[in-house]
Amino acid sequence: MIEIEDENLTPQGDLALQITALPRETNGFGDIYGGWVVAQMDIAGTAMASKVAGGRVATVSIDRMAFLVPVAVGAQLSFYTQTLQVGRSSIKMLVEAWSDDPLSSEWRKVTEATFVFVAIDGSGRTRPVPPRRER
Repeated sequence: MIEIEDENLTPQGDLALQITALPRETNGFGDIYGGWVVAQMDIAGTAMASKVAGGRVATVSIDRMAFLVPVAVGAQLSFYTQTLQVGRSSIKMLVEAWSDDPLSSEWRKVTEATFVFVAIDGSGRTRPVPPRRER
């Protein structure tokens, strides 16, 4: 597997989604499909980007993804997001996937990628991201 230069032992950002990897999501070797993991990352990123955008968003791009370890059936996957940049209508977000393997009790980073989302209106046209509200 590929090693990422900065070995973070803890997730970056906020927990956005947790899900258990089920047998129906496996390839012929019994490992979870990478595409399924990417779809879950998109769901987690979309949930958080829509909060930043104050409404509907669409995925524009996914940058540089490498899978570090396979995901076993039954693993609890946790997806963390961190907003990196907010533009006029776009939101750049780091999304990390982490696995808690029930058989080995190992907590490992599966992959990470930078997602770019764009805020859109009800007719699918780009719209500005509203100014950030202070909590």
